[in-house]
Amino acid sequence: MDTKTTVLCGANSYTRKYYFNPAFKLLPDSVKKELQIMCVTFTESAGGQITLEFDHLGNLKFKVAADDADYLFDEIESGMLISSFQRKKRELLEEIELFYKAVILKMEL
Repeated sequence: MDTKTTVLCGANSYTRKYYFNPAFKLLPDSVKKELQIMCVTFTESAGGQITLEFDHLGNLKFKVAADDADYLFDEIESGMLISSFQRKKRELLEEIELFYKAVILKMEL
């Protein structure tokens, strides 16, 4: 089973940094900005780290991590934010998946 993932973007509350994978530079600036807002909002509200990653099939997944000693990380807030993003940004996330499958994986859709 292939477990390789490709990171699209992420944010880290510990280093206060945002990362966007330059392999996705063809995405429109408005999409890049929306992704940055989502990731930074997540880390400012819940803490920890978040990445948006594609699995080997091209499905976009939210991955969350927190340091073991981080007692301020809010796991409930984390889950609520991800659910909210998935619901409110469903169309955007589906379009990003289509982009990845068509442009990066070169799948026939």
